[in-house]
Amino acid sequence: MTRKRKKELRRLQHDATELWEHQQELVGHAAGVAREAGRQLGNVGREQVLPVVQDTYNRRVAPTLDRGAKLGRHVVDDKLIPIVGGVVGSALTAWDVANAKRQGLTFSQGRIVKKKKGPGLGSVVAIILGAAAAAGVLYAAWQALRTDDELWVADDPLSAPDA
Repeated sequence: MTRKRKKELRRLQHDATELWEHQQELVGHAAGVAREAGRQLGNVGREQVLPVVQDTYNRRVAPTLDRGAKLGRHVVDDKLIPIVGGVVGSALTAWDVANAKRQGLTFSQGRIVKKKKGPGLGSVVAIILGAAAAAGVLYAAWQALRTDDELWVADDPLSAPDA
């Protein structure tokens, strides 16, 4: 290689190194600007957006959810449980009658003459369904009446406890 080419290559290498240094400096400055923009965005979110969202939730969403929960409890308690209980009770009564006829027992005024020693299958299933329905109602009431304190993020950041 000629000295002229070597000199041009050294100058080009020097220019490339200088360009790289300028780019690193520019990237560092851009990162600082991005950090500051993120911090400012967080401040605006806490000061401007969060109060509006909380107010809108309290005025519009919470009442709708409360009405929906009341309607759901009404449907389950006053409509669904009586219907299901009636259907299950009728089915279990038919089951008990069929079992009694299979065993050759007689009926007197719609009742089995032979005295039962314990609760039948229908009674056990009815008790289990009743307990499950009661547990469902209690769970729905607990869900409706409990408070969700951790639903929102605190406005002020948590500070370390004093030692």
